[in-house]
Amino acid sequence: MRRAAVSAVVACVATVASAQGAAGPNVAPAPASSSWSDWSNRVSWWPWGGDGKPPAPTGVQSPHYGDSLFHFFQGRYFTSVTSLMVSQHFARVAPHDDEAEVLRGGLFLSYGLHREAGDVFARLIERGAEPPVRDRAWFYLAKIRYQRGLLAEAEDALGRIEQRLPGDLEEDRVLLQANVQMARGRYAEAIKTLDTLAKSPGASSYVRYNLGIALVRGGDPAAGTALLDAVGKLPATNEEYRNLRDKANLALGFAALREGRGDAARGYLERVRLSGMQSNKALLGFGWAAAAQGSMKAALVPWNELAGREETDAAVLEARLAVPYAFAELGADAQALALYQTAIGAFDREGANLDRSVAAIREGKLLDGLIARNPGEEMGWFWSIADLPDAQDVPHGGRLAPLLATHEFQEAFKNYRDLLFLGHNLRQWRDTLGVLRDMLDNRRAAYAERLPQVRARELALGAADRSRSQAALAAELERVERDVDVAALATPRERELQARLDRVREALGGAAGEPGLDEARERYRRASGALLWQQNEQFSGRLWSARKNMQELERQVALAKERDAALGQAQRDEPARLDDFARRLDALAARVDAMAPRVDALAQEQRVAVQELAVAELLRQKERLAAYGTQARFAVAQIYDRAASTKEGSRAPAR
Repeated sequence: MRRAAVSAVVACVATVASAQGAAGPNVAPAPASSSWSDWSNRVSWWPWGGDGKPPAPTGVQSPHYGDSLFHFFQGRYFTSVTSLMVSQHFARVAPHDDEAEVLRGGLFLSYGLHREAGDVFARLIERGAEPPVRDRAWFYLAKIRYQRGLLAEAEDALGRIEQRLPGDLEEDRVLLQANVQMARGRYAEAIKTLDTLAKSPGASSYVRYNLGIALVRGGDPAAGTALLDAVGKLPATNEEYRNLRDKANLALGFAALREGRGDAARGYLERVRLSGMQSNKALLGFGWAAAAQGSMKAALVPWNELAGREETDAAVLEARLAVPYAFAELGADAQALALYQTAIGAFDREGANLDRSVAAIREGKLLDGLIARNPGEEMGWFWSIADLPDAQDVPHGGRLAPLLATHEFQEAFKNYRDLLFLGHNLRQWRDTLGVLRDMLDNRRAAYAERLPQVRARELALGAADRSRSQAALAAELERVERDVDVAALATPRERELQARLDRVREALGGAAGEPGLDEARERYRRASGALLWQQNEQFSGRLWSARKNMQELERQVALAKERDAALGQAQRDEPARLDDFARRLDALAARVDAMAPRVDALAQEQRVAVQELAVAELLRQKERLAAYGTQARFAVAQIYDRAASTKEGSRAPAR
């Protein structure tokens, strides 16, 4: 249900935006202390290696693709995927189309939308992407299928990878392939897959650990134990590998303890750090190993240390019973009795505290406190719980720390937080759609106001008159060229001189009989000839310029015609376009209005489900406390019974 809601909202937000025009290594963790069979994957389902993010972008040629990457690297994953989908809708991400699809599939995958991400990668493969991109897509698709339990399909996808994957992805591929083979019970193949990689100098401890698990499960426990023992002795440079080393040693210790090899168990467990995450279980196991060897005094050392720690761990509660048990075995019944009674009181108090915690959780204080103490700008896969709610809101919330660290609770709480974000996002888009409607109304008003003005200007300019004028000028230019009418191309200065000469000619013509005008007539003849010679001399150049100007005039007239046609088309289309935009807004508003209550209902359902996970964990702890209390009371009864039997024996008369 949550996947459908997220997918629908992502698509809806991308559609609304378009209306505006807008892993770490794949490994198996160490087995739990009680079993060799816990080898399930620790997987970061983000389709890049290393720190779980794609490499920093270089040479981005599409600004719109770069904008999506910017939001991604800023941690705004929802904005990134919606803006990317809008850019893809308008074909704005070229030449990064394949990379954009990988990013989109990865973002879908980060929200748990495995089906949608699988479809993206499958389409990417089908359309013939470049081999490196295609191989990465097959790898990510194999991860998706493995996570969903489609083992045969995952193996088929891995078999389609043609080349070595870049960087750490190649090791991830080998680990994934080995895990698929182990999941299908083919441990011999998994051993063969991991063996070559484990011998390489750069192989991580996870590879050797997985190989050790495969050897143990494949029928060679001696070799597997030896390899895990080597992992347990490796120097560790960071907390992740130190914790892996502790898990390997813890698993070896409990396995030896089950086999009755107390000395070996103590040797393995001694290598577990006292301050690490596995220290409580290691201290408990170390004490039982010493007890199995009959050394109760040695067992008291780790148990006393463990009993003084926080009671949120079941190992600490068990130590509260183990310490008085050891004293009773040593014959110190008085000390054992006092410690048992102290433990019973502590168990009863903790049971009452758990009842108060359950009531607070069902009132919603846990989830509200987690949301308030762990804010996030947008939903996303990399967000995690860092701070617990205040003790005044959720009494003894520390008891939930182990639950909060589990995959089940983390995913359930992320789903709840994501649904809250989606609900907020839908409400925000509902407001945005209202703003878009206001903008549309303003656009309609502006159109209605400006249309008469535009039509008036169109009539004033007169497109038909411009065409007739241009045709008349073209005909006149033809005549000038044909008749060699040099005067038609005269400059304004020459026209002025010609007018003066015409007036002189008229004056001389009116005084034809008067004597003494011969010199004036000669001067007129020379000036007139000079002007005519100048016009003839420059006629060719002036004609070329006139033709050029005529071509520009024709271009401008054609452009004016196009604009007139576009204006007429706009006058016909704009009302329909505005109506279409209004219909789109109405359709989007209907989708938002339909999804908002659905998302709110899902959020409420998820809230109850997450709260019940926490309540169930606390109730299990309460049942465990009740069982421990019963054991302690039974032990107290045994001590009293032994004391009574001893007292009666001492009072019996001698025979």
